[in-house]
Parts: sequence; C-alpha cells; structure tokens
Amino acid sequence: MSDSKIFFPSQPILPVDNSSLSQRQSNINTTAATGASFADILQRVSDRKVTFSSHALQRMESRNLSFSEKDLQKLDDTVTKMAQKGARESLIYMNDMALVVSVANRTVITAMDGSSAKENIITNIDSAAIL
Repeated sequence: MSDSKIFFPSQPILPVDNSSLSQRQSNINTTAATGASFADILQRVSDRKVTFSSHALQRMESRNLSFSEKDLQKLDDTVTKMAQKGARESLIYMNDMALVVSVANRTVITAMDGSSAKENIITNIDSAAIL
C-alpha cells in the first residue's frame, strides 16, 4: 500500500487537441487588435452607477421613497468606498431610508423608510453606513 499513484477509472486520459489552442490564441489576438484596452474596460467598470433591483423599485414605489440626483451621487460614492473596504452586503441608512445593498453588484436589493426599518431585523449584512 505504499503506491502513491492516484487512479481515476471513470475519466480516460485523452491527448491534447492543439487545434483548439490555436483557435483560442487567434481569438485573443483578434480581441486585442479590435477590442478596448484594459484601461478602457477598467474605466467603464469603475464608472458604473448603483442600480436598483425590481424588488427595491417596488418597495420604493409602495413606500413613496425617492432620491434626488445629489442623493444618488452620495449613494454611489458610499458604495464605492464600501467596495474599497471589502464590504459585500451592506445596510446604508440615509435620509430616513434604509437600503440593503449588494456592494459587489452595485445593486440596491431592498429599500424601506425609517419607520419600517425600526420594526425590522436586518440580517445577512457585513457592514453599515449611516449618512
């Protein structure tokens, strides 16, 4: 029992197909020649604004919640700062509204007014910001 070999009887060993490798290399070269640079892609991703899930939009409509352009900019800046600190799911409390935000997706998951937030327990968050 001192044999150190590992066998996978259900998985046959097949030769490497070099044609798929050359096809992938061709795709990479074509993308590099016609596509955007890494800096352009990074800039587009960093310019992403916070979006609202359909659930959050329904909650905002039913609770008569709205944001001004200044509020949306403040929310976007806060989500950016939270992402830099490694937050994943966050509670953001601003203007007597509580927002649960997926920081990684930059998406507001749900929204509630201050009086509704006081009556609820909010779980599955790893950070909070009070603005």
